Amino acid sequence: MDIFRIEGPVRLSGSVTVNGSKNASLPIMAATILAGGKSILSAVPHLSDISVCSQLLAELGCKVTRNDNGDLCIDSTVIDNPVGGYEIVRKMRASICILGPLLARCGRAEVSLPGGCAIGYRPVDIHLRGLQELGAKIHIKNGYVIAEAKNALTGKGIFMGGPFGSTVLGTANVLTAATVAKGRTVIESAACEPEIADLANCLNKMGAKITGIGSPRLVIEGVKQLRPAEYEVIPDRIEAGTFMVAAAITAGQLQMHNCRLDDMMAVVDKLRNIGVTIEATNDGCIVARNGSIKPTDITTQPYPGFPTDLQAQFMTLLSLAEGNSIIIEKIFPDRFMHVAELSRMAADLRKEGPTIIVAGVKKLIAAPVMASDLRASAALVLAGLAAEGTTTINRVYHIDRGYEKIEEKLNPAGAKIVRESV
Repeated sequence: MDIFRIEGPVRLSGSVTVNGSKNASLPIMAATILAGGKSILSAVPHLSDISVCSQLLAELGCKVTRNDNGDLCIDSTVIDNPVGGYEIVRKMRASICILGPLLARCGRAEVSLPGGCAIGYRPVDIHLRGLQELGAKIHIKNGYVIAEAKNALTGKGIFMGGPFGSTVLGTANVLTAATVAKGRTVIESAACEPEIADLANCLNKMGAKITGIGSPRLVIEGVKQLRPAEYEVIPDRIEAGTFMVAAAITAGQLQMHNCRLDDMMAVVDKLRNIGVTIEATNDGCIVARNGSIKPTDITTQPYPGFPTDLQAQFMTLLSLAEGNSIIIEKIFPDRFMHVAELSRMAADLRKEGPTIIVAGVKKLIAAPVMASDLRASAALVLAGLAAEGTTTINRVYHIDRGYEKIEEKLNPAGAKIVRESV
């Protein structure tokens, strides 16, 4: 098992290139199930979650390889085992996004209820309800979702809203299945995240007929079948946001390449409000902080609101603000396992239900800490960059799920991160 040892404090100065989006890549990989033949996806990052999804597709019968350019090649000519087994699915919640395309392709799918990060209870009832509206028969048996469609799926008006807003993976499941359903499907309260728009654009390149992309109302005219395609995945806005916070928390300056600011307006707005300068460039931006960090209030919301996947990173940053900040988590109200670890590093945090009151401190102090989930581990890396002394982060396999060799990206800009096997 690997650990990180991080020497701080440092001041970052240099440039980083943002990878393709993990959260866009996974549902697009699943969507290739519908296009019998060889699809080629470029800009797919080298991450453990991508490896898990590749293993899952291979279990279904696909052939998944990387070509000489690093592109991901998925040959879905044969799907002869429409089962997403527990041993693979338990490793990653996004595995559930094979359910819709597998059902539509094979008429039957068995997928284990998913696992993933320990950030709170995340039911899949909206996914299942949406597929049932398209005509699927669904039941749960021995921890597996068993979905069947003896006749062709049929388009329908479907409402996808839930108690915490629209469901991203639920929208992905219903959207992919609806592309080959008979007639018209209208998804109301669809997730508007850029990753869903990217999936829809990829599906259209495969021959789907989807309109309303980027809006909460998606209209899908069913087609008989999809075809393989070549497609480039969008940049990862969460990785970009993490690196922006890295520049801010170290009072440094980073030039970001392959960064789409239009996908990150809520994040950019908060950073500017607390004293960080962000200057747009041709392919990204330059992020810098010269003065103090100002306090602010953050409420996580579905896109285009502030993303829950950057809540932990901003909590770390606001721990060093001059004053008190309030963070309210409205997507995953239990997503606060990083609070105890940041407190070990002298952050002053108080939890009250889904709210954290952050009292700014003058400095963070290095300590041994434990990564509990993907974004929490990124927050601890950021804390280590700013803290005095040597921070040891255990269980960094969490960060490898969503950040490709983060130490190799940040060290040339002045970070002092060492990966060790213990």
